[in-house]
Amino acid sequence: MSSEKVRAVQIDRHGGPEVLEVRHVAAPRLGPGEVLVRTAASSLNPVDWKTREWQIGDLPATLGWDLAGTVAVSDDVRFRPGDRVIAMSAQMATKRGTWADLVALPGDLLAPAPISVRFTEAATLPLAGLTALQALEKAQANADDRILIIGAVGGVGGLAVQLARRTGARVDGLVSRPEHLNAARELGVETAASDPSTLPDASYQAVLHTGGPHVTRVLAPGGRYVSITDDPLPSIPEASTSYVEQSGEQLAELAGLVDRGDLRLRVAATYPVEDVRKAHEIFESGGHLGKIVITFTPDDRPPA
Repeated sequence: MSSEKVRAVQIDRHGGPEVLEVRHVAAPRLGPGEVLVRTAASSLNPVDWKTREWQIGDLPATLGWDLAGTVAVSDDVRFRPGDRVIAMSAQMATKRGTWADLVALPGDLLAPAPISVRFTEAATLPLAGLTALQALEKAQANADDRILIIGAVGGVGGLAVQLARRTGARVDGLVSRPEHLNAARELGVETAASDPSTLPDASYQAVLHTGGPHVTRVLAPGGRYVSITDDPLPSIPEASTSYVEQSGEQLAELAGLVDRGDLRLRVAATYPVEDVRKAHEIFESGGHLGKIVITFTPDDRPPA
């Protein structure tokens, strides 16, 4: 496929959505142990607009961290052409963005896609799911805890609420606006709040900050405060940052939870790749109950 031209969303300068270009570029070459995936869908994450707008990363760059699609060629015995897969590529580190018709990634980063949802839904899982899972592991969430998720209806927060509940812990949620309180309750929070001042003092053994205000007075003595954001950490010794790591093994675990009905994925809107600028504008307007997805191929396969 080395002579094939594929579409890729690239930037060669930093700025607003106008710097995004859908270009025709050479298809990637497959390396040892790698898998070439034909992309069906991806989703937008905060890191995508930050890479686009901030003065970070090498240029030109193909953007995108999430991937859902079908194996085209494989040099990994675990995957065969036609397999439906998902993956996360840490684009800034790997230089392999996923917003392209064809993406070559090491087989270790891939996992079978959940069979119960379409690619458009599966594409929302990799980065947000791994971030939520790993942050909760760092927070050492367990059945004896009362946990607060700050940003409980966001892309990461909504998954974190569901994953935290699976530990048997009591889970509360802080949201950014009153109209999101019901959505937080539907995800499984016991107490939902939009006003931080209404939260009880020193009551939570773990606090997961996924966006919004830092709220530290609610942390119980000996508790753990974990943030996934770029915001400066609060000045308390219990605070730490969780940085997402690539993991096909953990992705497979998350996909299994989706297929068992234990993890619900949410899509707010979908846009074809040609409308990627519009997708960024909508994403940055905020307030969405679900993720913004960009599609590369029609997703007509019904859920199993």
